[in-house]
Amino acid sequence: MLTDSVGRRITYLRVSVTDRCNLRCVYCLPACGVRWLPREEILRFEEICEVVRVGVSLGITRVRLTGGEPLVREGLVDLVKRLSGLPGLDDLALSTNGVLLSREARALARAGLRRVNISLDTLQPERFRQITRFGTMADVAAGIEAALAAGLHPVKLNVVVMRGVNDDEIVELGRLAFDRPLHVRFIELMPIGEYFSRDKLVPAEEIFTRLEALGPLRPASGVAGCGPARTYTWEGAQGTIGIIGAVTQAFCAQCNRLRLTATGKLRPCLDDTAAVDLVPALRPAVNHERLATLFRKAVAGKPEQHTMAQREYGTPRFCMAGVGG
Repeated sequence: MLTDSVGRRITYLRVSVTDRCNLRCVYCLPACGVRWLPREEILRFEEICEVVRVGVSLGITRVRLTGGEPLVREGLVDLVKRLSGLPGLDDLALSTNGVLLSREARALARAGLRRVNISLDTLQPERFRQITRFGTMADVAAGIEAALAAGLHPVKLNVVVMRGVNDDEIVELGRLAFDRPLHVRFIELMPIGEYFSRDKLVPAEEIFTRLEALGPLRPASGVAGCGPARTYTWEGAQGTIGIIGAVTQAFCAQCNRLRLTATGKLRPCLDDTAAVDLVPALRPAVNHERLATLFRKAVAGKPEQHTMAQREYGTPRFCMAGVGG
């Protein structure tokens, strides 16, 4: 069992399979892009499998594959098949921008993927292009339909809310969860990178209030996941909405995750540059005992709380509300 210095049990591992992405979302990447890492610096699928295998032996039960954009990496379906066969791994999920999902959803489901989170910050095609700089909303819509058809349940839609950019669509995006079996998660813009400014931040409580235009919200449960969302629904709704107040309502007290970068660094916190390098335990040969020691080192170094809220919004409270994922 992996337990950190303040008693949190660590059961969730996010695995970045690539640094590359086919979009350039304004809150994530500069318009000019970034220099992609050389292929030899990226973990091979065999190495990722060994890291996850050791993690599961120590108490990791859930894994989410991320990027960059994970679907741009060739052979991802094979990785899903390998990971889904690991005894003790209860949940295998994927975060994607959805652009390439329509052609992969069925194969991913057959390989053992359980569920998927898809980025969708707007319902307006032109605005989509402005936010992502590449791709089309039609491709993402096709990906959502393919995920539903493939049984990747629950299908969650991640909305990064930005004042003056897409906050006028909060109600319409929330309506997707009312009319269809979709789970829309509204995420506060986080102070990561150069795009963030306080005037763009829409607080979680304001998001909640706006969504009540569709009717009184009540707490929801039973949606698979292990993330920090406070989850709600409306009477008669087919899906749910989740609100992630990373800045104004710190959820660190219930954080149960580690993050593996594409280059093999194990990060205890998204908002902390500290990381434990696993590569010496993977190359030139895998050393499972050393990997286990490095996992424990990363967990021991997990901070009690991130500093985003202190830096940008004042001291937050720990949010112990129900989780989504």
